[in-house]
Amino acid sequence: MASGVLPFLLGNALLGTIGVFVDNARADPLTETWFRCAFGLAGMTAWLMLRRQMGYLRFMRATGPWVLTAGSLMVLAWSLFFAALDHLSAGVAIVLCNMQPMWVLLLGALCLKEPIDKRRMVAAWAAMSGLVLAAGIVEHPAGNGDGANYWLAVALCLFAGVCMACVTIIARRLRGLPAGVLAWWQCAIGTLAVWVWPAQQGWPQWGASWGWLAGLGIIHTGLAYTLMYSGMAHLKTDRIALLQFTYPAVALAIDWIFLDQRLSSLQLAGIAAMAAAIWFTERASRRGAGR
Repeated sequence: MASGVLPFLLGNALLGTIGVFVDNARADPLTETWFRCAFGLAGMTAWLMLRRQMGYLRFMRATGPWVLTAGSLMVLAWSLFFAALDHLSAGVAIVLCNMQPMWVLLLGALCLKEPIDKRRMVAAWAAMSGLVLAAGIVEHPAGNGDGANYWLAVALCLFAGVCMACVTIIARRLRGLPAGVLAWWQCAIGTLAVWVWPAQQGWPQWGASWGWLAGLGIIHTGLAYTLMYSGMAHLKTDRIALLQFTYPAVALAIDWIFLDQRLSSLQLAGIAAMAAAIWFTERASRRGAGR
């Protein structure tokens, strides 16, 4: 297995558990975004200090604008995602946000001039078809009667996916930076940009909610994105795009197991299709590497 595959898969799998934390935190979208950024910033600062990499946070003319752009786009994506959760289950919202692999493939070819492996393109389309089935859009196209709000939430998730895809491409351009640096700047920008909201609207009541919110920052931001960016440095864009389907597959499974979001046989078939597409291409890649 390529050196970047395992950390990238682990990071995506961790992100797939975010629905449990959001459900138990019981805070509004912007408050959740701020806590995710603030606790993530604390965790990433400790990590970089431990590794004596704080010096990499200094702005360079070549990387500074890219770092700021990536951080701003990711914070926007998180805010849109949390806002959509008012009208969608976490699993479906994550699935819709993760239409991004197709954007990653397109942007990688256009911006990074990376060739797209035909086998992985076919597998990505197969996984995307499974994603549509898994989201339940085919069976419940109108969002169970919540028409306008449902489709607004769908639009928010799709736009969030485009933002995340842009961040992935920027991370590929900045792969020379240590893994935690880009995540640190994302958290720093979000902490500064969103703090006024919980300060004005009121902080969550002290107790279990703070623990779940801390988890959003430490686990689903600091740890998950460090693993993902570490993996990205060793993977090609088309492979990154396909492996990202791990995130929605895990999210739907978590919804089913812990949040009582029962999945139909068609949705389960969609998850199986995503898993099969990833397994097929990774198996083929290992065979090719072994020759």
